[in-house]
Formats: sequence, C-alpha cells, structure tokens
Amino acid sequence: MSKTIDKLQFIQKLRDNLTIMVGGFMTVGTPELLIDWVVESNVKNLTIICNDAGYPEHGVGKLIQNNQVKTLIASHIGLNPVAGVKMSQGDLEVILVPQGTLAEQIRAFGAGLGGILTPTGVNTVVEKEKQIITVNNTPYLLETSLGADLALILAHQSDRLGNLTYDKTARNFNPVMATAATTVVAVVTTMVDFIDPEIIVTPHIFIDDIVIKAGD
Repeated sequence: MSKTIDKLQFIQKLRDNLTIMVGGFMTVGTPELLIDWVVESNVKNLTIICNDAGYPEHGVGKLIQNNQVKTLIASHIGLNPVAGVKMSQGDLEVILVPQGTLAEQIRAFGAGLGGILTPTGVNTVVEKEKQIITVNNTPYLLETSLGADLALILAHQSDRLGNLTYDKTARNFNPVMATAATTVVAVVTTMVDFIDPEIIVTPHIFIDDIVIKAGD
C-alpha cells in the first residue's frame, strides 16, 4: 500500500549521485512540484533519465540550470539551449538514445529483462561499442535495460491504495517508469476512494509514495 508524504519526507529521500527517472514528454506529464523540491534540496551529481531536457525553466531543465545534473540520458535536448551549451562546454554528459529504444530499455528493466534487441542504430554511430546479435540474418543492437534509484511521475487520480490513472497524453513515459525504479513517487491531482479496476493503468504495487497536489 502506498503512503502519502509531504515535502520534508520527500526531500529526506534525496541524496547526491542518485539516478532519477522523470516522466513527461516536452514537460507534459512532468511532476513539476517534485522537480522544484529536488531543486530546493540542492543535491548534486544526478543522473537524470527523461525523454528530453525540458525547457530552461520547466521540467528537468530546472535541475540542469541549477547545475545538479551530471549525466542526462534522453532522446533529444533541442528544446533547452542551456543543456546544449553545458554539453558543448563539457559540464553535462548527454547520452542520446532513440526514443523507442529508451522506452523499451525502461520497460525491459521493469519486466526483469537484461535488455532488448533493436535494429535502430545498426550501421550508424549508435552501434559503437555495442554488441551486435544476428537473428534470422538480421543484425540487431543489444541495448541493456535501464533502471533508476528513484522515479518521479505525474498521475491524475489515485485511490487509497495508490492505484493510478493518467490524464490523456500526460500518460506518456510515466507508467513504464513506475515499473523501473527502486522507489517511485507520484504526484496526483485527485485522491478518490475507489477506481474501477478496468481503468487502472499503474497498479499500487509499483508506487511507494503519493504527493497530492490538487488543481494541477
């Protein structure tokens, strides 16, 4: 059963050198409240796994702007010029991963798999230093699974157990990230007594803590 926590309890979970997954797509579905609390904590040397670098003042861009991120694993950073500058100056390591590959690496970790085979990146710079496995005469890259110490996600509704639903496209990376971290904290806009099991997207067994932010 998930438990409801407050700001102080959340910040107590943070420390330097964490690997943190952050849900969202161009900051849609991103738990801005939790990112603000991470900024306030001022923890350093974070590895952030996210679809993108957000914007300078939104999403994980706030962590990059505050010099808290050592490594960013993402599909693109073009929306955040600050990330581009830091990468060019050597202040931020950026590992760019094709978007579908990134999603599948995360899903694989949640499923207990060692990795995935994908044709994406074969015969490009992406295959450098990666194992190539041939199946039925087709070469595939072995991409290892990807997990985190902490996942920060945004949901719409939660029941008292911590079962979650999502709001339209805010669903994006959030459900798969909820399966792939040691600790998962979800911000929800509404707490209800009951959710029809047929519409639950993320079962409560994946959710450790709930933060309620009404009206988001």
